Parts: sequence; C-alpha cells; structure tokens
Amino acid sequence: MKIELDELVVFLAIVDTGSMTAAAERLGQPVSTVSRLLGRLEEKLATPLLRRTTRRLDLTDEGNAFVPDARGILNAVQAAEDRLVERRGQLSGQLRIDAATPFMLHVLVPLIPEYRALHPNVTLTLSSNEGFIDLLERRVDLAVRIGELKDSTLHSRLLGHARLRLVASPGYLQTHGTPTTIAELIRHELLGFSEPDSLNVWPLRDPDGKRVRIEPTLKSSSGETLCQLALQGMGIASFSDFHTWADLEAGRLVEVLPELTIPASRPIQAVYYRHSAVSAKIESMVGYLADALRRQPWLS
Repeated sequence: MKIELDELVVFLAIVDTGSMTAAAERLGQPVSTVSRLLGRLEEKLATPLLRRTTRRLDLTDEGNAFVPDARGILNAVQAAEDRLVERRGQLSGQLRIDAATPFMLHVLVPLIPEYRALHPNVTLTLSSNEGFIDLLERRVDLAVRIGELKDSTLHSRLLGHARLRLVASPGYLQTHGTPTTIAELIRHELLGFSEPDSLNVWPLRDPDGKRVRIEPTLKSSSGETLCQLALQGMGIASFSDFHTWADLEAGRLVEVLPELTIPASRPIQAVYYRHSAVSAKIESMVGYLADALRRQPWLS
C-alpha cells in the first residue's frame, strides 16, 4: 500500500504537538481518526514510529529518522501547488508568520490590511513567540526576528534597524525625578527582562567604556508587558523605537538620558528555513515588509 499525505500530516502533527489529543485539536479531527491514520502509516512502513506510554508519545529511532523525510515530502507537495498557483498569476494559500508580540502588535498588525488588499487569496496565520523557535517544528513559513541570528539553517533578509532608547512616563519622572547621570539612573526603578539577560544591556557606557548592564527591579520575559509597566509609571526601560515611537510622539513616554545614550540599534530580519522552497507568498511578504518598513519614521 502507498503512503498517503493525510497520514504524514497526522504523524507530523503528533510529533510537533506531543500527543494525539493535541494533534487532533490542531487538525480539527477526532482523536480516533488521528490514531487510525497513524496506525495505518506504521502498518505500511512495517515499523513503529512512536513509542506510547501512559503520559506521552516518544519517537522511536525509526520515527526520528523518518521525520525529515516526511517534512520534505509535504514541503515538496506544497511547493508544487504554489508553483501551479503562481503560474496563474494569483497568490493564494496559507502563509504562516511569527514575530515577537511587540513587533506583531506595533508593526505587523497595522500593515496586514494593505497586504490583504493586495493578495486577498492568501490566508495569513499570525503567531507570537518571544524567543527564537524552530520554524519547521512550529510550521512557520516566515518569521521576523529582532537581533542577531545564530541559526545557520535560516536564510535572512535585513529589513532595517531600530534604534534603542531609554524611556519613562512623565508621571514616573515627576514623582521620582529625572536622572542626569548613570549613577543616578541605577538608583531608579528599572524595568528589564527576565530572559534573555542580554536585553538588559542598555545603550549607555560606564566610565571604563563598557556597555551598562542594569539589574532590573521589576522583570518580565515579555517586552509588551514591560512597555505597559512603563506607561503605568512603574520605572525606566529600554526599548527599540518600533515599540515606543507612537507613545513618544504622543507624550505618553519621554526619552531619558538622551545626551548619554550611545547610538545603538537592533537589526530587524525576515527569516525562513534555508533548505525549503521559497514560495512566491514568502517573497511577496518579505518584499512588502521591506518596502513598508522603509516608510516608517522610526527605521534607522
């Protein structure tokens, strides 16, 4: 018997979600159907792909070896479908995009209506993850990442840079005073990240010329949470301009220590899996974002 695509889809959904129940929820199918399709695939391959225990499913050695092949088959089918659609001159199908919550809310979401007007047959699925993720495992076609990339399996296109600034609400500064030196700054309420700690290196230099690493008095793993805390007058924080530009323009936040802030920015990059076929949908979104971001007043 020949392997069918729905069997591969079910197998990878179980691998990615960790359970038949979660896979069934993702695929919108009964658990019994998911179990039946997995069993049928294992029967055709004459080997167990998953090891069932009372609490979880683990890949067997054979299953682990089969995962990249299964993904490759589904990617090739999707790429073939995309090419046929593209020959008709109309983009369509699914495009899954991931970005950290602040960039998603403050940049991507306002740009989506224009893209949808240009490509109404493209179905967008948007997700937010604060850290780097495995694009294949999460079934993400395109991600926007802020900062330097270390994953060699990803292809990237630089979309621009966003400058870093120190900010606080006028209310906080009125109550606690405005620092004029780094020594005064570190005695203030400082809003920082619980992870990664590298985000707590602010665009300042100490007397020895080293970048200043602050010790937050209030931490969060979410940049959006920290921004809301700053708006509520809970302390001083450091953000990229794309995150706070509108609040600075409206006066809800003001820049702190601008004369001591060194020119520092973080790259904004569109990334996708290097070894997968680059569909016209990905190219269209990357090109659209590159053009749209060039029009943003905060881009450096």
